[in-house]
Amino acid sequence: MSWTLRPATLADLEQLAELRAVVMRPDLERLGRYDAQRVRQRLRDSFAPEHTQIIEVGGELSGSVSMRPAEDGRWLEHFYLDPRHQGRGLGTAVLRSVLGRADGDGVTVRLNVLQGSPARKLYERHGFVVDDEDPVDVFMVRKFL
Repeated sequence: MSWTLRPATLADLEQLAELRAVVMRPDLERLGRYDAQRVRQRLRDSFAPEHTQIIEVGGELSGSVSMRPAEDGRWLEHFYLDPRHQGRGLGTAVLRSVLGRADGDGVTVRLNVLQGSPARKLYERHGFVVDDEDPVDVFMVRKFL
């Protein structure tokens, strides 16, 4: 599958908010936490285009990934893939790309994933380990390799 990353712009915000709602709905419903407005608003409130890249497949917005600078490294956030492109190696390829840059900079990467999310396995395959967890979130960390 041919894909590219491009810098995000404010014009991408609403499409990303909709994508987030679609991608996160099954896990949030399973946890009894789905709220159609809140799932979109949380992205709107934390969207930082300067740290976000848009994943395009065939020139079409198909996902996003953010690497937000933090005191102790970076936070991997807003990693969403259109369900049509999930399970085909795209997530692995994108994650390999962004983690390669973090490794080149010698930084630790942190993230959180919802309890029971299949994405956790993807992160574990890329060297993330559980740092902490609560009933809703699993907090993971990956030291630079």
